[in-house]
Amino acid sequence: MNKHAKQFAFFFGIILATSFTTRAFAQSAEEQAVLTPIHAMFDGMSKRDAAAIKAPTLPGGTMVLMRDGKPAQMTFEAFAERVGKPGKTQIEERIHDPLIRIDSDLAVVWAPFDFLVDGKVDHCGTDLFNMVRVDGKWMIASVADTGTKTCSAK
Repeated sequence: MNKHAKQFAFFFGIILATSFTTRAFAQSAEEQAVLTPIHAMFDGMSKRDAAAIKAPTLPGGTMVLMRDGKPAQMTFEAFAERVGKPGKTQIEERIHDPLIRIDSDLAVVWAPFDFLVDGKVDHCGTDLFNMVRVDGKWMIASVADTGTKTCSAK
């Protein structure tokens, strides 16, 4: 490869790496708006606040939690009652590298997650959020997730 071709390949590689890195960390205002109710639900979970867990959800919405190949279904209300009870352990759910797709008033968020208990990963998997915009505000319409105890160390 001649000198100019090497320089071109080097600079082209930098441009590609920069664009992928920027995309991985930069989200549009609309994407951030879609993520806001998800983070609000997680905040309510960590505070064990049933009302805060339910607030960003569409009334009547449901969750499907896949555990060991079996689905556990529940309403957001039942989930909020279960997680919103006082407890001795500190819980926290984190998503990373979300894939967000938006079409008008419908959005989907697909993201790997880690669920921490007292600061240590208890289980992990993938979250899938179906989002709807109601009166200009994004809400969680449904959630599905996978969950496994075989998580890589973080």
